[in-house]
Amino acid sequence: MDTPILYIAITNHGFGHATRAAAVAATIQKLCPEVLLIIVSTAPRWLLECYIEGDFIHRPRAMDLGVVQADSLTMDQAATLEKLLEIKKNQNSIIASEVNFIRQNRVNLILADVPFLACEIAKVAKIPCWMMSNFGFDFIYRDWGSGFTEIADWISDCYSKCDRLFRLPFHEPMQAFNNITDVGLTGGSPRYTPEEVRSTWGITAPKEKTILLTFGGLGLQQIPYENLKQFPDWQFITFDQSAPDLPNLVSATDQKYRPVDFMPICGRVVSKPGFSTFAEATRLDVPIVSVTRDDFAEAAFLLEGISNYNQHQILKPSEFFQGTWDFLNQPPNQPKESQPIAKDGNETVAHAVLNYLQR
Repeated sequence: MDTPILYIAITNHGFGHATRAAAVAATIQKLCPEVLLIIVSTAPRWLLECYIEGDFIHRPRAMDLGVVQADSLTMDQAATLEKLLEIKKNQNSIIASEVNFIRQNRVNLILADVPFLACEIAKVAKIPCWMMSNFGFDFIYRDWGSGFTEIADWISDCYSKCDRLFRLPFHEPMQAFNNITDVGLTGGSPRYTPEEVRSTWGITAPKEKTILLTFGGLGLQQIPYENLKQFPDWQFITFDQSAPDLPNLVSATDQKYRPVDFMPICGRVVSKPGFSTFAEATRLDVPIVSVTRDDFAEAAFLLEGISNYNQHQILKPSEFFQGTWDFLNQPPNQPKESQPIAKDGNETVAHAVLNYLQR
């Protein structure tokens, strides 16, 4: 039998889509090592390698944009629209270039999270395009008003050509898609034991006083680190390269370590609304503290998701940025739903992909 070849196209937006797609790719590879993975993403190779242990081809290509952001909470709508119009103008050359690559490499299937042009590429290449996400970018842009209507309509039309959507939890309705399969949470699993992590990073505080601060690949410039002085016997972990040198702040500078590797030793994860962080914390039953994000339509569904299925605290930006962080002295709220959420999204998508490739 020929080697099955899977082309995984990842949106050019932050690190969250790359990590959740890479977690699914890693599951596919573990279940069937002979599948050749082609990861099409501008995410750095080191990030993908944190999730995918075996070999893969990295094709650094951007076929969409996501949102132009200065950091994890600040969006530039005008710059986003300008770049989207440029992609629309150049779509034929983007499609032609990828179709040529797909044919030369005898790709069998596209799995995309969730760049809309992947559907158009698949149609021209005459192979199926499956997608996985909890939102579409048409939904994000449509929320930004009439200036984005035409772009959102174009993207919805692209998504309507998707052959199958694996809809992740904490999702918007995703009405542009015609064939939807709901799946459980996806995400990475810790690679190290809690003892190894505590020993490597000098974590001595008890679990309930160990706090992970993580704001995605774009980071957050204005974390009010001075509040940490009020918790001298606690320990905080950050991935922020520009964090100050404080006695109770651990800077995780080794790229082999990911937020999910620290979660089992933490009493809470402090974050912004982001699917990958929320999903990985919920898979591990680690409470989430999140700042709200009123200007990003996906955020309401994510915050509702953790309110239903995880212990949680939801903060106004003023409580996080200008407050004293007294929320750490309060117990988290309990999840509203009594039934746990499904956590087998990686396996469900991986088995479906392998069933198709091995037919």
